[in-house]
Amino acid sequence: MISELNNLFRRTTSLFRKRSKDREIAEELEFHQHLLREKLVRQGVPQSQVDAAMRRTFGNPNRWRERLRELWQFRALENFFRDLAFSFRLLRKSPGFTSIALITLAVGVGANTGVFSLINGLLLRPLPVPNAQQLAVLRMDEGGPQPNYSFITPFFRSLESRHDLFTNVFAYNSDLLQVKGTSGNENIPGVLVSGQYFEALQTSPLLGRYLTPADDQHGGSSSGFAVVISESFWDRWFHRSSEAIGSKLVIANVPFTVVGVMPHSFIGADPTQRPEIYAPLSADPIIDAPRNHIDAGIHAWWLTVVARMPSGMTLDQANAALLTVSNPILHEASSDPEFITDEEKGHFHFSAESGSRGFTEARSAFRKPLITMFCMCAGILLLACLNLASLLMARSAARERELATRLALGASRRRLIHQLLVESLLIATLGTALGMLAAPLVSRSLAAMLATSSIGQRVELDTSIDIRVLLFAAAIAVTASILIGLVPALQATGGDLNEHIKEGQHPTKAHERRRPLPRILMASQVALALILVTGAALLATSLIRLYQSGAGFDPRGVVNIAFDMDKQQLDGDRIMQVYQQIGDQLRHQPGVKSASFQFIVPLSHRGWNGEFTAGAEPHMLFLNSVGPDYFSTMRIPLLLGRESQWTDTKASGLKIVLNQSAALQLFPGRNAIGHQVSNTFTRNSYQVIAVVADAKYRDIRKPAPPAAYVPMQQDEREKPSFSAVVRLDPANASLVPIASAARTIAARFAPTIPAPNITTLSEVMDSALGTERVMAVLSIFFAACALLVTAIGLYGTLAYATARRTSEIGIRMALGAQRAGVVALIFSENATVAIAGCAAGLAVAAVASRALASFLYETSPRDPWIFLSSVAALSLIASAASLLPALRAARIEPITAIRCE
Repeated sequence: MISELNNLFRRTTSLFRKRSKDREIAEELEFHQHLLREKLVRQGVPQSQVDAAMRRTFGNPNRWRERLRELWQFRALENFFRDLAFSFRLLRKSPGFTSIALITLAVGVGANTGVFSLINGLLLRPLPVPNAQQLAVLRMDEGGPQPNYSFITPFFRSLESRHDLFTNVFAYNSDLLQVKGTSGNENIPGVLVSGQYFEALQTSPLLGRYLTPADDQHGGSSSGFAVVISESFWDRWFHRSSEAIGSKLVIANVPFTVVGVMPHSFIGADPTQRPEIYAPLSADPIIDAPRNHIDAGIHAWWLTVVARMPSGMTLDQANAALLTVSNPILHEASSDPEFITDEEKGHFHFSAESGSRGFTEARSAFRKPLITMFCMCAGILLLACLNLASLLMARSAARERELATRLALGASRRRLIHQLLVESLLIATLGTALGMLAAPLVSRSLAAMLATSSIGQRVELDTSIDIRVLLFAAAIAVTASILIGLVPALQATGGDLNEHIKEGQHPTKAHERRRPLPRILMASQVALALILVTGAALLATSLIRLYQSGAGFDPRGVVNIAFDMDKQQLDGDRIMQVYQQIGDQLRHQPGVKSASFQFIVPLSHRGWNGEFTAGAEPHMLFLNSVGPDYFSTMRIPLLLGRESQWTDTKASGLKIVLNQSAALQLFPGRNAIGHQVSNTFTRNSYQVIAVVADAKYRDIRKPAPPAAYVPMQQDEREKPSFSAVVRLDPANASLVPIASAARTIAARFAPTIPAPNITTLSEVMDSALGTERVMAVLSIFFAACALLVTAIGLYGTLAYATARRTSEIGIRMALGAQRAGVVALIFSENATVAIAGCAAGLAVAAVASRALASFLYETSPRDPWIFLSSVAALSLIASAASLLPALRAARIEPITAIRCE
């Protein structure tokens, strides 16, 4: 073993001492030659015979040197570096081929690595905390199709108190915290955490301490409520001063003491969020006032719960332990027998799944789309490899005389295949490196598209390069080198040696015309590109039809201005007066056509419902609180009755507006105006004052549900937060003036609230279609890449193949062929390949498109017009790639071509 290690060490060090080793070998050989010469001279051998004896004994000195080098060198490694240098010189002498090859591969690798970085950040990357594999996300199975990850406070507190189950159990809930700054209140992204949160995540603070169970008590610890801040917040608000520890932050008009700063690497338990303030869970009644999730008990499902398992515990053991405590905890949580009975009917129990990657709703929302997109990316890479294989095959065919000559001089076929594969590896490595340079731009662009996602919250992903991305890129390089190099290498070194030497690269040889593989590869490229283009066309058409389906209102030119009134002092009629003053001011701003208010922004993933009856069967209706002129501002047609007015207060009697679906359910076959409807839960009775057209509420993909609208003046909440709905004149639709005016108006009439958040209703619709938009945009991008790669590959391959037929074309033209006939000849041969590829691609696309059926809206996976359009687009690209080499061939001068031959 020691001798083998010593031998390996000598071989390794010899790689860096080649010249000195060669010198030592020469000196050693010369020494032995000198000894033999002296011995022969002493024996009286004549000088002429001495030289002959020397040659017989030692043979060729160069051969001795080679054999000695084999004893102390890595021969395979030496050959590899020699082939690498040779391949580099060949590629440098062919800049056109090299450029096409590298660009083709860089497009495929860049797209694949960019999407994989996104998948890695969302689905694969573990939380940056110690022993992340010991974390487990808890959930509830209640008999439904999907588990429930939202816990009520009693469930969590019971699990937290059972120290025999897990090492730690913690809960958290992301929120926007209203923090008082130098220029007024600001909304800061934060998270409410339970007492064991930081202890379970095992990350030390950068400064101070983290929150403990003593801080997660009613009213906080003995010194009041404490918070921990992020390093970025510490830098921005406190300029990295150590005096931040112990200072006060006013959150929701209540002072909190800063007790610690967490390092930048700590992101919490949700990989898609970047909280800047960590507040104790017990502060929820203050931070979320006037809501109180803690006291709401079984009516507030709001917590995500994660546990740290003891070392050695498996998920199966954790699930077994949770199953034993599920029923006792259910009965501890509530004394409501109806609640307990409903849960038991669904076989309620707790369970655990791996929490090493944390928990985020975005993971389930985007898992399937991202994996689908990754499959399309793999198609791009395969397409690039097919193109390069075709190009290398054409290039290798042009080198057949050279390779045959090397075989005739003694080189083995294995040695030549090795050299050709090294050339492919060099191309794949350089192309992968270029693709890796483009990958961060692709991944950041995709992450920006997911930033405002269809789950209703901002998503932030870490798409940086880590070991998984590097290994993925390395796997691409190795796979690509094999795919693009093996077949051309085997073909170029096979066949009859004498024929290769005699005919070389003569284009009219029979065996080359019989080779079907190049045409099969080109047809496969066209077929694969057609599949990708068809998928992109289906998704894009579906997205367009979603937008064209209509939401029941006109979002163009509508601005939503959200006012956060929860923490200010006014309530009841006084806060309604503030809203009325804000509305009057907004209506008089330049460029504003109308303005109103709403509680639920349509398609914003928020909902509110209630059960109503008109004396017969009760029906569930979606609800919204709206202001005067709401329907005219949103352009929802008013079918019967009138809109609400500021005079429709609680004192004037409760009023309600029904949409058409609700009116048909509650009052089938009769006029609903003037009739009463009752809320079965509150027992309140409402007079119907209008019927309006249906409008989409939560999901634009589904028909508008039965809905009702109540006047905002009759809202039952003490401090309701409404959003102003402002329709701008299309001729003056800039957001800057209205945004500035909204902030000024808010500061005048409600100086203690944060600056209002301003979005357009078109942006809300885009967010509601986040998944479809991501898939459509990505598929269009990949389809464009597929067309680009196909165009480059076909053009390069056909141009190379046509150039090798120069002498044939010259002879044809010398014998009387017309230039138009030459163009038709070359074009028809290539067009045949493209037609065959389109036919094969159509057959495969018709089957593969079924995988996209779940993503399509009112679009058949086999839409004939989409298939025909895809064929037309690809035919155009293939025709252009075929026509250019054909036109170039037609410009060949016959006498020049014949003279070269």
